[in-house]
Amino acid sequence: MKFISWNVNGIRACLNKGFMDFFKEADADFFSIQETKMQEGQADLAIEGYDYYMNSAIKKGYSGTLIYTKHKPLNVIYGIDGDLYNDEGRIITLEYEKFYLVNVYVPNSQEELKRLDYRMEFEDNFRKYLNSLKEKKSVILCGDLNVAHERIDIKNPDTNARNAGFTIEERNKFSDLLNTGFIDSFRFKYPDTITYSWWSYRFSARAKNAGWRIDYFVLSDDLKNKEFDSKILTNIMGSDHCPVELDINL
Repeated sequence: MKFISWNVNGIRACLNKGFMDFFKEADADFFSIQETKMQEGQADLAIEGYDYYMNSAIKKGYSGTLIYTKHKPLNVIYGIDGDLYNDEGRIITLEYEKFYLVNVYVPNSQEELKRLDYRMEFEDNFRKYLNSLKEKKSVILCGDLNVAHERIDIKNPDTNARNAGFTIEERNKFSDLLNTGFIDSFRFKYPDTITYSWWSYRFSARAKNAGWRIDYFVLSDDLKNKEFDSKILTNIMGSDHCPVELDINL
């Protein structure tokens, strides 16, 4: 099965930057999107052969998640327990017979770490939620986790030590999640590979490959012995993020 995840930094803008060309070429079973920045009805999102599920923020032009799927789920959960974090459209979970697919757009701690406390609370609640799912069946988590976990995951670790996305607090929360029985699929397969998934629009960062790896597929431990590959599709344009891909034999 093929899973794609992409922070499109506004789905309506990305539709004008080759989104559909990549979508059709990818031909994924599941295509998860973060930062849709839209409400239902603001664009025609129907794509033949796919059902879609969207969780929009109350605030217009902000946040939001979306999943396209070829496979009708047994259940759809928005937010945590159908409630928490739906005000910002942060989480969608699709339940299937053998696994849960969770699409998340983790809050950014923002400049001067103004939202770090909110982020820490989110991390704790989200980790508990993922573990509650893992007790029932396998979990495939994807999305923009807004953290470069290790020094290898960021071009300039020293100068970013207290910047949102690379604080020790955020990095430790990701470690806490992995320590409860999850793996970072890309780092599990490629422990020494330096590849990024996000580049600032400023300072020609993408051209210089001054990036961060903040987009992930995270798998529950029981899947680590399955046949799978994890990819970062750095050649795909259309956003300040590139898509990430998981191919797994379930």
